[in-house]
Amino acid sequence: MKDLVKMRTPGVVTLAFALIFVLPCFSAAQDLRTMKYSTRSLKKAEQWQNEVRAKMSDLLNIVDLLQNGKNVPLNPTEIRVENKVEYILKEIEFNSTANRRIRVIVTFPLLSKGPWPAVVCIHGHGGTPLIVYDKDSPYKAFADELAKRNYVTIAPIVSQHEVYETGRTLMGERLWDCMRCIDYLETMISVDANRIGCGGLSLGGEMAMWLGAMDQRIKATVSCGFLTKMDQLEHGHCMCWKFPGLRELVDFADIYSLIAPRPLLCQNGLLEPATDFTPELAKAALKEIQVIYYNYSHPENVGLMVHNGAHVVEVPSMLVFFKQHLSPLKNSFDEE
Repeated sequence: MKDLVKMRTPGVVTLAFALIFVLPCFSAAQDLRTMKYSTRSLKKAEQWQNEVRAKMSDLLNIVDLLQNGKNVPLNPTEIRVENKVEYILKEIEFNSTANRRIRVIVTFPLLSKGPWPAVVCIHGHGGTPLIVYDKDSPYKAFADELAKRNYVTIAPIVSQHEVYETGRTLMGERLWDCMRCIDYLETMISVDANRIGCGGLSLGGEMAMWLGAMDQRIKATVSCGFLTKMDQLEHGHCMCWKFPGLRELVDFADIYSLIAPRPLLCQNGLLEPATDFTPELAKAALKEIQVIYYNYSHPENVGLMVHNGAHVVEVPSMLVFFKQHLSPLKNSFDEE
């Protein structure tokens, strides 16, 4: 009997070790993504969205801005103007907060009269607002193509990696600047405030996700080169996407789900490296996003365009998407 007890003793110690050291780790892992979306009634889907938006606003440290920030006068100043034949391009500066001004690029159609739809066009890491109008860039001049097709476009700066105001977060400041672009668009009688969309690539695709998710004035969202899962971005990527409390609540699919039932198009390239935004990960994330669109009875409003390129904007499908959902006026640039 004594021998039997001796034989079992190491097992007891091992079990105790597991209880002390292993289970807490397992529990911590289980605490990630506590607000993951799962199928539910329409009413409960709306409640989930409202609750997640409120929690995200708190984590992003923009609650006060959402409540009072729009009361800060924009006081826009025109810096320069350039005639692009099909449209006018302006560099404009206005107030983002009471203590900070930002510069944006804005274009206005010349070949038609408004009111026009508008698109917030967002660049990625290391970029500037002008790069989304450059055909030789990975953005393939998508903003230029929109500007030629009777859209007002506005391009903010989101490439900063410093927090400008005490108590803010990097992602919160980036998002708020994009929201202020919508505030500016709404001041123009030539813009149809009911037809405002957003689109971007890479970090711009991420910011398009956040803007569509957190600002319901966005009616259609195109997120290029970003649909993935958070685990993928934990290694070998700029960690500016991550802030305290984020992973404990959601994954990217949940943030995209806040856009429902409004139209959403994601793009991922077949030539993306295995460590980046692969179509395989995008398809897996899309399946999770589709759940809430089914709950809203609008599964047709979400899609993934897998193209033959790498980390670039696939312009034709973007143009078709915005034409369908923002209905620009027709001109000679439209394709029948």
